[in-house]
Amino acid sequence: MSWTSAQLLEAFLTTTSDQIIPLTAKGVSSGCKVFGAAIFRKSDLTVVNFATNDETSSPLLHGEINCIQQFYALPKDQRPSTKDCIFFSTHEPCSLCLSGITWSGFDNINFLFTYEDTKDTFNIPHDIKILEEVFKVPSVNISESSAELSERPLYNKSNSFWKAKSVSELVNDLSGQEQIDMQQKVQEIKQKYNDLSSVYQDSKEDSDIPLS
Repeated sequence: MSWTSAQLLEAFLTTTSDQIIPLTAKGVSSGCKVFGAAIFRKSDLTVVNFATNDETSSPLLHGEINCIQQFYALPKDQRPSTKDCIFFSTHEPCSLCLSGITWSGFDNINFLFTYEDTKDTFNIPHDIKILEEVFKVPSVNISESSAELSERPLYNKSNSFWKAKSVSELVNDLSGQEQIDMQQKVQEIKQKYNDLSSVYQDSKEDSDIPLS
């Protein structure tokens, strides 16, 4: 089934507002970060499962990884193939989560907030820093200046495993009043995350999460 950008956005934003954010609020109140994820069936856009960050249990339980773990905990006869699913992340997945999504076999990634949003708006710079410090290696085959290295993308958003697309790109596919209405929905959700982020930032000094 091929869904329009408007249909995908409606599914992503409604699920985020009605299901992921309330769960995230509980997690943030216990010291977890604001990241969440959901898995949808491609056939009808129904939600298979959703989850949020649980780093207070384990620093590896990012929202996406927690969602994948819970997905695979479902009985096999109730769990669709990952190739028949759409993966949505509230924030652009970090290197750990990109790998988890890849190893799990999903062929798509959709996300709301970008790495830049995560760093600048949410004051969590680790996604970009890890990709730059660990993975962004200067080319040994050609001469590459520091400026050229800094301009190189952090990862390949279209590759043989999956294609990644942001909510803003989906919104840009729309036009007229439909686009205006969807932009308003996005802004309302972003404000809710800003509020959750303030709670997290106020309490993270007491956290024992390695990268808080």
